[in-house]
Amino acid sequence: MKLSSIPLFFIVFCCACSNKPSPEKNNNPYYKSAYKHRDEGRKDSAFLYFSKARDQFIQEKDSLKAAGCMVNMAIIATDQGDLFGGQELSLNAVSYFDEKNPEQHPYILSNYNNLGIASSNLKQYSKAIEFYNKSLEFIADSSYMLIVKNNIANAHRKNEDFSTALAIYKTILIQEKNPVNYARVLSNYAFTKWLENPNHNSAKELNEALNIRVEQKDLWGQNASYAHLADYYKKKRPDSALFHAKKMYQIASNLNSADDRMEAIQKLIPLSDVQDARIYFDQYRILEDSIQNARNNAKNQFALIRYETEKHKADNLILKAQRTVRNLWIISLTILLVAGGVFSVFWYKRRKKRLELSAKNAIQEGQLKTSKKVHDVVANGIYRIMAEIENNKEIEHEKILDEMEILYERSRDISYDDVIKEEKKRNFQEIIRQLLVSFASVETKVLIVGNTDEVWENLPEQEKYELKQVLQELMVNMRKHSQASSVAIRFERKANEIRIYYTDNGIGISEGILFKNGLTNTGNRINSIGGNINFGTGTTGGLNIQLQIPVKI
Repeated sequence: MKLSSIPLFFIVFCCACSNKPSPEKNNNPYYKSAYKHRDEGRKDSAFLYFSKARDQFIQEKDSLKAAGCMVNMAIIATDQGDLFGGQELSLNAVSYFDEKNPEQHPYILSNYNNLGIASSNLKQYSKAIEFYNKSLEFIADSSYMLIVKNNIANAHRKNEDFSTALAIYKTILIQEKNPVNYARVLSNYAFTKWLENPNHNSAKELNEALNIRVEQKDLWGQNASYAHLADYYKKKRPDSALFHAKKMYQIASNLNSADDRMEAIQKLIPLSDVQDARIYFDQYRILEDSIQNARNNAKNQFALIRYETEKHKADNLILKAQRTVRNLWIISLTILLVAGGVFSVFWYKRRKKRLELSAKNAIQEGQLKTSKKVHDVVANGIYRIMAEIENNKEIEHEKILDEMEILYERSRDISYDDVIKEEKKRNFQEIIRQLLVSFASVETKVLIVGNTDEVWENLPEQEKYELKQVLQELMVNMRKHSQASSVAIRFERKANEIRIYYTDNGIGISEGILFKNGLTNTGNRINSIGGNINFGTGTTGGLNIQLQIPVKI
């Protein structure tokens, strides 16, 4: 017989007796929808919305309402045949209750009663009795206490502890005044007496209970009475047993209770003739498959909802942990950046001061060398010519002009020769590095790749000089116009060719700038040494320049 009428009653009881706000007055939209679906019989939807409502209540730290949602979910799962799921949900709900708070006792009572029903249906009768007895601690109304005691007696009966069951039934019959509840206990008492002693005449009490149920229009009770009478008459009067089994089938069909219809068919098969028994057997098989499929679907659906809920919780925990780690990284990185920035500014100022001093010294040294060169070449040369004119009055005019021209050409080459000779003494790779690095600043990062001695191998001094001027012009242009924060110069040697790739992330370069500033001179310098220069724009903006300089080996 289907037992879901008892837990369903307890849900109504809890909602009616608790001082908790009604679903309609609660701000949790899932909570309202859950009760609506439950009251309209859509148990799968009710289960889903109770699950969502529970999660929101947990976030809001409202443990009572979260537990109430879990109790409703547990009762729905048990009623739909997901007994293990119902047990799990009820056991989880226990930790959310405060057993010392009388306002929560109706929920706690309902929860333990559900644990008892689920355990009993799993044939865990000792456990069921333990849960039923636990629920008695939270009952204030004697009428509800008698209902739970009836459940305890039923568990003892199913566990074949007939004497204990009968003793409990007797105490209930003495106290019970409600006719529906009285009929339930009377039928259970009479049926248990017969189970204890098959020779005992329980017909009178069984029929008395049935008559009360008919009078009270208690269809669920009538269904149980016909089941008891069919079993009672099965061996004594098979025709009466068949009559009561058919009545049970009829009532179960009216109640749309698939479980009770299947139980009625089980009783009809051995009591019917061969032809009818075959028909009942086919019906039983179809009904059994239908019930099993429905229960499997319910179990899978409830399990999926629980899985997705737990997965969502796990994902949230992972995200929370990731956010914590990310925040720690951000804080650490910020500290490092600030410290690095302070250090970089300090280092940059010191380096700039050192470079300025070095440049100043170099200029002074160069000026001294140039001055000496001017003195040696120009002054001495002029002095020699003057002396020659003074000492030789007949000196030829053309000869004087030739010597003056030679002196003029030597004076023009003083600075250039000095630079070339000076740079011959230094490593060209280091010259290029110092040149490019000198344009780096806090606002502009300069990355140099591939600047090795092998790149410059066999490159003549003239080409080195011109190439240095080209790179200097590119970097000056970058500093004046590009607004770049990052510049990369990559050097590459391919057999008898040097390739240089310049890239920045600035604003690019317009045609006007390209042909109105010193970059025109840059192109001329490259052409003078037989090279090529190409200007382009990067995929994300900025400027790309490619230089190709041949090397004669």
